[in-house]
Amino acid sequence: MGIEIERKFLLTGSTWKHLAPGTSYRQGYLNSAKERTVRVRTIDDKGFLTIKGISVGATRVEYEYEIPVADAKHLLDDLCEKPIIEKNRYKISHSGFVWEIDEFFGENEGLVVAEIELESEDQTFEKPEWVGEEVTGDPRYFNSNLIKNPFIKWK
Repeated sequence: MGIEIERKFLLTGSTWKHLAPGTSYRQGYLNSAKERTVRVRTIDDKGFLTIKGISVGATRVEYEYEIPVADAKHLLDDLCEKPIIEKNRYKISHSGFVWEIDEFFGENEGLVVAEIELESEDQTFEKPEWVGEEVTGDPRYFNSNLIKNPFIKWK
């Protein structure tokens, strides 16, 4: 069984943007219920299907499988809930960890979030100067919720 332990943060400033190239992601949800999500994603010329369980703190079960990119594109265009999430992801190494920064576009334009995957919820790590407020427990920042309540509609 796959387990994901992930903490999420807002960013301060834009110095992070020059530390790594961005990769284009498109993703959508076949099921976005809080108890389980089924996500379809394209990254460059690859497709993925991911199933995640409910979050308990910063931990949840996760299974991910590569699928043909043509299938992923069909699922995104014809079967996934709308809007599709569009973002660039930047992977930045800092003090032995890889930070994944998502810069959102489309309905979520203006949102930028950093994530770090850990071995345990209490694992210590050094935050880079461009990492700000933690939003791990705030469900608004879950990608699966950004289709129901896109960032451009937040007050």
